[in-house]
Amino acid sequence: MIDLDAMVLARLQFAFTIAFHIIFPSFSIGLASLLAVLEGLWLTTRREVFRNLYLFWVKIFALSFGMGVVSGVVMSYQLGTNWSIFASASAPVIGPLLAFEVLTAFFLEASFLGIMLFGWKKVGPGLHFTATVLVALGTLISAFWIISANSWMQAPAGFAIQPDGSLLATDWWAVVFNPTFPTRLAHMALAAFLTTALAVGGASAFVLLRDPHQPESRMALRMAIGMFAIVAPLQLVIGHASGEMVRVHQPLKLAAIEAYWKTRSDQAQSLVGLPDREAAKTHAEIAIPGVGNLIQGVPKTTVIQGLEDWPREDWPVVGLVYWSFRIMVGLGLAMIGLGVWGVIRCLRGGPEASRWFLRASVLMAPMGFVAVIAGWIVAEAGRQPWVITGVLRTRDAVSPVGAGQISASLLGFMIVYAIVFSGGALYILRLMARGPATEETAPTPEDRAPGTPMAAASGEPGDDGATPDAEARS
Repeated sequence: MIDLDAMVLARLQFAFTIAFHIIFPSFSIGLASLLAVLEGLWLTTRREVFRNLYLFWVKIFALSFGMGVVSGVVMSYQLGTNWSIFASASAPVIGPLLAFEVLTAFFLEASFLGIMLFGWKKVGPGLHFTATVLVALGTLISAFWIISANSWMQAPAGFAIQPDGSLLATDWWAVVFNPTFPTRLAHMALAAFLTTALAVGGASAFVLLRDPHQPESRMALRMAIGMFAIVAPLQLVIGHASGEMVRVHQPLKLAAIEAYWKTRSDQAQSLVGLPDREAAKTHAEIAIPGVGNLIQGVPKTTVIQGLEDWPREDWPVVGLVYWSFRIMVGLGLAMIGLGVWGVIRCLRGGPEASRWFLRASVLMAPMGFVAVIAGWIVAEAGRQPWVITGVLRTRDAVSPVGAGQISASLLGFMIVYAIVFSGGALYILRLMARGPATEETAPTPEDRAPGTPMAAASGEPGDDGATPDAEARS
């Protein structure tokens, strides 16, 4: 029976809000890069299919980006209300990292997002493409700073503890590029690209099930297949490298991920089972003996620590971490399989010719989001009971507020999110299901060149009442 005290409720609230929030950045990061590619291809080839895809997906990007920003503000709010002790102690280290994210990524995105979204008929093609590229770069820079801050909490480095208990950065290079950061950043960036590729591929496949000859969806599906066919196997390699960092810097988390109860050499590799934290064993386990050390990349004679090396009060919720990891890995393997299948279909008549492949693509469309959430559960729940590993316990980081106050705000968040974000997500799904339509009135690069009739008409309607669309059709 879980005791719903203030700390547990604060953790539940943060888990609930971050699970909603991470959906939108993981989509907008990849989608911004896709938009840059689409506009670049259009400017290079002048093929209308790329222009129409850009005009379609930029609407969805605007919605997901906006919801990501709004849901991200809530995360900062909670640091002050529910986790004030953590915020106060870590501010000299975490504060500058978050400030750099605002000064670099947020300002870059805010400065050029308006041009990207509303400047299609108002600026030249070069400037508009530059704005799209810079917005895409801004999303990646934002991920850089956020992952840096979170990775520092996973494996803190380059700091000192002051007499009053607060933390002070002594080596900013070590803080920013902390031990687990490089592989975790690559892992998250590739996860965003995979999530976007699966969503775009699934939406395109849904349209092609109705109309197999829709040109934009045919092109988008092929581009999505190319992305996850390349990125999914690469993600497996990067994920393994990230796991090696966990073994070195967070051995307790590794023990929970793999359900290593005993410290020994030549560990078995648990495939599936039912971890029992109280009994310190895994029931109904299917395991491969002697393969654990090989998976971890160490000799069979190397001793790998088990959970028995730590006090039970330091153990995370083993079952949650264990199964979240297997969901993430299992979905990753399914993505690899879908990529291989898609490449074969591209070589044999086209993916739109196979309704089974289209149905599989639709089924896999949300799985990137599921894998991302599962991965973050592994990262965050596996770190418990520490909010900063080895430095600050979660129980010592929570604000001195009552459980009633946190439960009230948690209930409020659940109601608001159920209405606002669910409504926004459903609207995005409706747009995606509708599919891209040919934008007959969209201007060409030559139309947007300064001094042309389209450039003159791209502002407000003139005295003759002509609109930009009327100019384009004339």
